[in-house]
Amino acid sequence: MQKSVSVQVDSDFALFLPGGVYEIKKMEPRSKLRKVILFCLLLSLFGMVAFGYFCPDQVCAMSSRERVAESLALSYAEAPGRPLPDVIVQPGLSYDEVLHDDFRFDLNAHDVMVFLHIQKTGGTSFGRHLVMDLDLKRPCNCQRARKRCHCFRPHSNEIWLFSRYSTGWKCGLHADFTELTACVGGELDRHEGSAVHRRYFYITLLREPVSRYLSEYRHVKRGATWKGSRHWCQGRTASASEVPSCYNGDSWRGVTLEEFTACSWNLANNRQTRMLADLALVGCYNGTLRHRTADTDRVLLASAKRNLAAMAYFGLTEFQKISQYVFEETFNLRFAVPFTQHNATVSGATLAALSPAQVAQIKQLNSLDLELYDFAKGLMFKRFEALRKRDSDFEFRWRHLGEVAPRSGVTEFDWDSNLEDGTTEKYKGK
Repeated sequence: MQKSVSVQVDSDFALFLPGGVYEIKKMEPRSKLRKVILFCLLLSLFGMVAFGYFCPDQVCAMSSRERVAESLALSYAEAPGRPLPDVIVQPGLSYDEVLHDDFRFDLNAHDVMVFLHIQKTGGTSFGRHLVMDLDLKRPCNCQRARKRCHCFRPHSNEIWLFSRYSTGWKCGLHADFTELTACVGGELDRHEGSAVHRRYFYITLLREPVSRYLSEYRHVKRGATWKGSRHWCQGRTASASEVPSCYNGDSWRGVTLEEFTACSWNLANNRQTRMLADLALVGCYNGTLRHRTADTDRVLLASAKRNLAAMAYFGLTEFQKISQYVFEETFNLRFAVPFTQHNATVSGATLAALSPAQVAQIKQLNSLDLELYDFAKGLMFKRFEALRKRDSDFEFRWRHLGEVAPRSGVTEFDWDSNLEDGTTEKYKGK
């Protein structure tokens, strides 16, 4: 008796073999598609299992931090100036990564400290501390005539510090967060003549907003302009209509406080928030000065808080000793001098002479900065307490902060001085 067996293929025909006739019938298209999909899924599953079993540790064991860092490098290289995905919240290593993942700043590797210098926050003096007072195996070589220092690694001529006194204003005079994150890598590649995979550690200083605003007012009254600032965002410099001038002529020398506060698009207003935020999130300067809204203010403030919290370090000019201790413990570097606290400044005297209405107006003009500063102060004390609790030698360290070795002098802080503070484009890139 013949056996009849049906097998589905692409066409109908009969196959005669000993013991029976095998009838081959045409396969239905839907059934074929299901089998193909099933085969692909099984093949993919087998491939993943095999890859996980045979893949070498150095390739497969990449940490989430390394994956984020890799994505971060690609994001900034391919899309300079544009807002980043939410998963990437800072352009370099964060404070938590430095502190809790045992990521110490490595002068012998490719680590770079990037100083975001906001006007009238004490950044000029802090910048001098960075190039003159750190206890290093290879101290920065400072050339007084050029107001520039060569800050090289111990065993190479690579730069470890990106700041005004070490590299100059290569990303523009007082470059902000938006400018720096789109610029630093390329500038270092050009300066050193090669592309290197670096780890960036962003740092900055903040100051009580009313005092900072009055200090900027006095500086502008003396003739400062900061005309060399590029206001770079999303691949272009802000236009004159986006960043209009508050005055006619070469400077605003002799301006009264009433005139200074009357200009609603004055860059002094909420300067700290604007310089720490990702301006691309609100359409760059078009959404920060002339066309501000409650929504753009909310986005700017949230972005500034996020970027500040994610930075490897920030200090507060009103808390010099705490700022010095947090810096030293964060980076495992020591200053050879103690930071000096100046509680009585010219801005303080100016503030005491103002009427309640004038103070209220200045606070209203800097409402975002005031909220940002309160956030920063709370975060600073939280970090200080965490570092203090884990430091078994805290009492000794605190009493002898800045006593690493005998030095010839102390770099004095003077945040109201206009000496060596670039006010025009002639300082750009020098």
